[in-house]
Amino acid sequence: MTITAAADGSALGNPGPAGWAWYVDDNSWAAGGWKHATNNQGELQAVLELFRATKHIDDDLLVLCDSQYVINCVTKWMRGWKAKGWRKADGKPVMNVEILKEIDVEIVGRTYRFEWVKGHANHPLNEAADVRARGAAESFQRGAPVRSGPGYTGTGPATTRPTIPPAPHKDAHTFTQDGLFSLDDAELGDAHETIGDQQLGSESTVGGALRSVSERRSVTLTLSAEDYSRLSQRARVRGVSIEDCLRGLIGSS
Repeated sequence: MTITAAADGSALGNPGPAGWAWYVDDNSWAAGGWKHATNNQGELQAVLELFRATKHIDDDLLVLCDSQYVINCVTKWMRGWKAKGWRKADGKPVMNVEILKEIDVEIVGRTYRFEWVKGHANHPLNEAADVRARGAAESFQRGAPVRSGPGYTGTGPATTRPTIPPAPHKDAHTFTQDGLFSLDDAELGDAHETIGDQQLGSESTVGGALRSVSERRSVTLTLSAEDYSRLSQRARVRGVSIEDCLRGLIGSS
């Protein structure tokens, strides 16, 4: 049999608060992170932790990954780097070498293959790993406990679908609430950039606008269906309402 799992990483600021996660199903997943790391380190650590968690299992391993860098590191470049003393062709040290050395140890004797999947394209396992990796990064950003997950508890491929809310049917969702933020117009512009570039990721810019209304303490946020779904996922991971999730994003900027 084959264990199918997604591995993903996240970094807020890149480098910045970072997280990693691997996901098989809702009963078998794990996440963690650091106060300061890069996205590539998160992606690599997710793969490393997946191999560690399943090393007692005889089944083959299929790793779904949205990072070509990680796939090429493990399947193409690592052997040559190791032969050269973990240096590249130009003689410079290989980046992230400590994680790569640990992966090199863990893959010995394992039967595995990698498959590239497009990130943020509604692939169920990839989205589930992404939500958990970003949730870990956000926890480190806030100084809050990380939801580390149950680890690997199964003996085969996933049999349940991940708990990710479906995309809303409407094209956009608007929230208006007095006192949601206490910011002036200039600060609202900064907040919009923070939500678009850091919290929801550079590949998914907030599809709407933050604008002040009649009172300075009242704003309207308009999101596309895709961005609303992603924000809902983050709120679910943190166990808060969407409005409270937004407050946390602005408060941590």
